[in-house]
Amino acid sequence: MRRVFSAVLLAATVTSPVQAAEPLRPDQVAFRALYEELVETNTTLSEGSCTLAAERMAARLRAAGMADSQLTLFADPAHPKEGGLVAVYPGTSATLRPILLLAHIDVVEAKREDWTRDPFTLVEEGGYFYARGSADDKAMAAVWVDALVRFKQQNYRPKRTIKVALTCGEETNGAFNGAEWLTKNRRELIDAEFALNEGGGGDSDGKGKLVGQSIQVGEKTFANFRLETRNPGGHSSVPVRANAIYQLARALTKIDEHEFPAEMTEVTRSFFARSGAGRNNELGRAMVALAANLNDKAAEAVVNKDPFLHSNLRTTCVATMLDGGHAKNALPQRAGANVNCRIFPTHTIEETQAELARVIGDPGVTIEALPPVRPSPPAPPLDAKIVAPMERLAKRYFPGIPLIPSMANGYTDATFLAAAGIPTYGVPGMWGDPDGNGAHGLNERMEVRSVYVGRDYLVDLVKAYAD
Repeated sequence: MRRVFSAVLLAATVTSPVQAAEPLRPDQVAFRALYEELVETNTTLSEGSCTLAAERMAARLRAAGMADSQLTLFADPAHPKEGGLVAVYPGTSATLRPILLLAHIDVVEAKREDWTRDPFTLVEEGGYFYARGSADDKAMAAVWVDALVRFKQQNYRPKRTIKVALTCGEETNGAFNGAEWLTKNRRELIDAEFALNEGGGGDSDGKGKLVGQSIQVGEKTFANFRLETRNPGGHSSVPVRANAIYQLARALTKIDEHEFPAEMTEVTRSFFARSGAGRNNELGRAMVALAANLNDKAAEAVVNKDPFLHSNLRTTCVATMLDGGHAKNALPQRAGANVNCRIFPTHTIEETQAELARVIGDPGVTIEALPPVRPSPPAPPLDAKIVAPMERLAKRYFPGIPLIPSMANGYTDATFLAAAGIPTYGVPGMWGDPDGNGAHGLNERMEVRSVYVGRDYLVDLVKAYAD
């Protein structure tokens, strides 16, 4: 899941032209072949195999000279096609803790008949790479693997040990999740001072200009709750007040009308202040005012008109599915709904469940947290030793473009690492377009320049931390 907040940045920042394509360097040719192999390995849950993709990446690392002892292929016996890989490139320091580079290699389902091109063939066309996973998240996974290949070829000797974890299950809630499995079963294998992950990145204006770069520092936890009402029912010719569907509808209406309070973390306060300062309009002024005083209700009212910003300020809960009744001519014996909540950091799933119960105020409506229940870790610190190298390199690679810390309204596998004590940051670098580049949808694409320039930025970033 790539985090996008283009609408805010488009109105808030200066722009920088994305330069025209240049002939590929030899190292870029080699990277493209690796990227192509990874993208063209189907890793959907229905028909693909993350295990095969991991094995192919391990083979490339072996070919570059990494030892078998530095490569750990893993898979749960109950999920043989949902495996992954951890590669460890040793550093020279006995005191500096490792850095972990995380990427998921599973992808969202894609049907050939729906796509303009074969979703599992990497097609370069019109300045874009087209394929399922070309953006989410195989570009980053390919960069991490390719970085270790290059490091080995160059006999690079970093101070920090560099670890790469390629995992499955991020895209499908309820599927086997490799990042979660590693934290529970092989915590020592991925131990690191901090991790770099998806979630940050840049945004273009969709017309060839880069408008901003972001660092993801924290994200919301999500939870699905099953709301259900039950009733003896009866014949529809004799309706009664106690109706399971109406009872559920009243509960959902109360949730719809409930507004969770506005909150800010250190990161979101910085985001509102810096993004707002770049806007010369009412919304920008309100963002700055709210960052200075969260109790400014007039400013909050203005900010709440923007759906992304409204959600970035608070926990949100919304009904996403409904079911009910058993016959067209019978009073319903049962009605149910799924309510999806995106929970602001520092709050737990249990707190949110209790708040829903309080808001509904009807013990006849049961509320059950559905598995899998994700952890609710605090946001990582806005640490200068993490942010400063990102900023320094961003000035060189993206001159004039602001680099703004942000919190995701969605979630990534950073949730599991953070809960295991590994602060995880979504990195800048590669950029996307305002329409989301078809990630999770049709004709997913990634700008060619974004991939190559983002790759160079990320490799330099890894070396900045490791040296």
